[in-house]
Amino acid sequence: MTRLSGLPKLLPFAILLTLLVGGGLIGGPLGLVLMSLAVIFVAWVLYLSWPVLSASERMMRSAVLLLAVAMTIVRYSQSS
Repeated sequence: MTRLSGLPKLLPFAILLTLLVGGGLIGGPLGLVLMSLAVIFVAWVLYLSWPVLSASERMMRSAVLLLAVAMTIVRYSQSS
């Protein structure tokens, strides 16, 4: 946990944005992998921060996770 707290605050957002945009633009199996990695990344960050979050912060971060899952499902269920 010490390594994560030492990273720049903008880094998790930049990683998430890169994975989602890359997955959306690339498409195909590689895009699915990138978007799935984005979902896993959001779930991991939510898991790590869950104990210190207030109820409203938990709801907002859970909503982001659900949105990322929905984006992945919609994007790749249409291309089949």
